[in-house]
Amino acid sequence: MSNQTFNKVNEGGSLQNWIQLEQTYGVNKGIYARYVKRLLDFVLTLGGLILISPLLIVLCLLVRIKLGSPIFFKQKRTGLNEKTFEMIKFRTMSDARDANGDLLPDTERFTSFGNFLRNTSLDELPELFNVLKGDMSLIGPRPLYPFYLPYYTEKESLRHSVRGGITGLAQVNGRALLHWNERFAMDVDYVQNITFLGDVKILFNTFYKVFKKDDIGVPSVTEEGGLHIVRDVQRPEYLVDYGTDKNMPKFIQGVAGNE
Repeated sequence: MSNQTFNKVNEGGSLQNWIQLEQTYGVNKGIYARYVKRLLDFVLTLGGLILISPLLIVLCLLVRIKLGSPIFFKQKRTGLNEKTFEMIKFRTMSDARDANGDLLPDTERFTSFGNFLRNTSLDELPELFNVLKGDMSLIGPRPLYPFYLPYYTEKESLRHSVRGGITGLAQVNGRALLHWNERFAMDVDYVQNITFLGDVKILFNTFYKVFKKDDIGVPSVTEEGGLHIVRDVQRPEYLVDYGTDKNMPKFIQGVAGNE
């Protein structure tokens, strides 16, 4: 694959192209979506990080002791305007290896502590730093792998005309149990109807679902598999050979399992 195509995926499309796409599909962002949302993200996230800093410190120490180093797990995701960024989570697997120095299977490296982090969604707290940096928003379509870019329809690519979120409309309406078409339809619906009250409702419903542990720890779209499995390529100009890039998910590298 040419460097030109690779750069296109990582640099994202031009602002004019995104404006045209929004016009085509009737997206009319108001003052909240254009200006207030990012400001609220920054203020609320900064205040939240200060409040939960003792918890973050404790979690960092526990992850280091129980799972090893590095404390954080970073993975490339697609964000605003299809630009690539590294999403940060707490690691949930150890680096246990066999006598030859090879990593043990995921099932053997996944500990009860890692399971606790995932089931309580505490592993996602470091994503607040992504929000602070401007990579993500508190509310928005969930950022997915750059590898999936060729498989979105033009309309579905609207999900990248806004910052991806820690939580979103799809996450409070089925989360991992949704099929791809349903998830993307909700992402597009969110982009077309961003409001302050809508974001407040999604945030409230997120806390409620985390408290009840609804849809927590369920493998994503289990019946369908990855988007690259259930769909044909929709936009061949986005195809990129990621080779053995270790920052790509293992299923993309042809290895079973993933962090």
